Amino acid sequence: MMNKLISTVSPHFHTPRSTQMIMLDVIIALVPAEIASAIIFGWRALLIVAVCVGTCVLSEFLFEKLCKRENTVSDLSSIVTGILLAFNLPVTIPIWQAMLGSVIAIIVVKQLFGGIGQNFANPAITARIIMLVAFSGDMTKWITPSGFFTDVNASTSATPLLAMTNGTDVPSYLDLFLGRHGGSLGETRFCSAADICSCAA
Repeated sequence: MMNKLISTVSPHFHTPRSTQMIMLDVIIALVPAEIASAIIFGWRALLIVAVCVGTCVLSEFLFEKLCKRENTVSDLSSIVTGILLAFNLPVTIPIWQAMLGSVIAIIVVKQLFGGIGQNFANPAITARIIMLVAFSGDMTKWITPSGFFTDVNASTSATPLLAMTNGTDVPSYLDLFLGRHGGSLGETRFCSAADICSCAA
């Protein structure tokens, strides 16, 4: 009886839905939050998302080419990682730091451990933690959003939790609901990037 026991690595259940289809659904689900971040934090929010996505895709392509691995860019997981990383960054983040974080997410956290499904942690969140340690000043520089033409050189503001702790300049309930307060790009009421990160690659 024991010789009929089959031991294999995951996944143990299969479905007709491909990784590409699942990642496309995640990207579509993130579009409202991306639009909201552009409305709340300005045009630079779109630039940060584009930079993170572009760098993630390029990093995955070049790493797999260099290591002579099968190209997996078409599964769209690197695009999801780029969007999620961007949603965890402030609008004031220097572009080179966003690019470095994207390279860390894809190469260090994802590819060095075998690619999608093999990584030990979520690539976007792990890259954010590394960036927070390395660039704590830039990663915690929040500004008060003022619409599509938000000035990234404007005066800094506290996040809602910090404002509540200090008891000063606490945003109204409406501003909290609509996401009109200092924070990361994904910190809007339209969508919580932290919630999505917990279940997406």
